[in-house]
Amino acid sequence: MILPIYQVDAFTDRVFDGNPAAVCPLDTWLSERHMQFIAAENNLSETAFFVPEEDEFRLRWFTPQVEVDLCGHATLATAAVLYRELGYDRPEIRFRTMKAGTISVTRQDEDWLALDFPSRPPAPVDAPAALAAALTAALGAPPSQILAARDYVAIYEDAAAIRALKPDMAALAALDRFAVMVTAPGEDCDFVSRFFAPAKGIPEDPVTGSAHCTLIPYWSARLGRQEMEAHQLSARGGRLRCVDRGDRVTIAGQAVLYMKGELFL
Repeated sequence: MILPIYQVDAFTDRVFDGNPAAVCPLDTWLSERHMQFIAAENNLSETAFFVPEEDEFRLRWFTPQVEVDLCGHATLATAAVLYRELGYDRPEIRFRTMKAGTISVTRQDEDWLALDFPSRPPAPVDAPAALAAALTAALGAPPSQILAARDYVAIYEDAAAIRALKPDMAALAALDRFAVMVTAPGEDCDFVSRFFAPAKGIPEDPVTGSAHCTLIPYWSARLGRQEMEAHQLSARGGRLRCVDRGDRVTIAGQAVLYMKGELFL
């Protein structure tokens, strides 16, 4: 069996920045076992697989170790492949997912693509003192506040503190959430972040769309506005345009094709 595959750098306008994702268009689903093997072989933070269904697409995402419930950068990469490589010409792409419901991507100006995702606002956590000690040990510096949604959210007071963090990945992997994100006010943007999920095969994710489902409502409430710009401070880095829309968020970014080829199964 020969299958097409694309690699796209998402949340950037140039290759070698942003977050690389693999995209595999399918006519029918492969087995979960084979999709997980492909994701492990790609060894990127996520590989997206999609199948056309009437006027929509079914979409799934895999890290090198597990299937995930929601992924922003691989969705952005998938939309970029559909629009720019496969000739899709409608203004909106609708994706049906197993755990996040229906999500969509629309074109914006200047080659930006906008994701319509669910909002996942963070809330206070139980046993904050014990958790604060564990996160301080794992991250290397004490956060000013800890919240949680799907992931833990550690709040710091400035971008320099975020840049300086040198996490203990084994300690982070031992925590009881999917991942840990850290965030602070930005210098040339509204807020910055980093994202760590070593227990799921992603020590540090370069740019994490799904994290902004939680970061957007938090910063919208803190800053008192709906529209914001964000920067993820990984080594590769990436920029996002964000809008808080209540129970939904808009996460917009650019994407560039790095590679296309074929899989031989």
